[in-house]
Amino acid sequence: MSVAIVLGSKSDLPVARAATEVLKELGVAYSVHIASAHRTPGLLRELVEKSAAGVFIGIAGLSAALPGAIASHTTKPVIGVPVSGKVNLDAILSIVQMPPGIPVAAVGLDSGANAAVLAAQILAVCDIGLAERLARRRRAMQEKILADAKELGDV
Repeated sequence: MSVAIVLGSKSDLPVARAATEVLKELGVAYSVHIASAHRTPGLLRELVEKSAAGVFIGIAGLSAALPGAIASHTTKPVIGVPVSGKVNLDAILSIVQMPPGIPVAAVGLDSGANAAVLAAQILAVCDIGLAERLARRRRAMQEKILADAKELGDV
């Protein structure tokens, strides 16, 4: 299975790049699209309904309606990534305050990498190889922290 990353606009590409780097590292197939919840709703609907992806990541700022709009067209998991800007709280709240029955998972502001990890964890439920790659990645993170702690010594 794959992950479909949908951006509200081209300005969201830096956040998407963080996600694609993690997905590449984990060997997860992905696609990247630009479709606005407000300016191209027909395109968004078509993209979501035709997608074979197992998980969607919606990346958007301002009102950040994109992840919710994606969720309105699918029963597959949707992860929202609010993008920092002039109205950070609005972007965060519009992702986490979804109506009953149409959930969207949320990661932190500009956290494309965490969205990719969460998407991979969802896919790993049915993919033992991916689960093992995630476990290796986590062990490597742990080893780095332990090495840093050892290097620092007693302060």
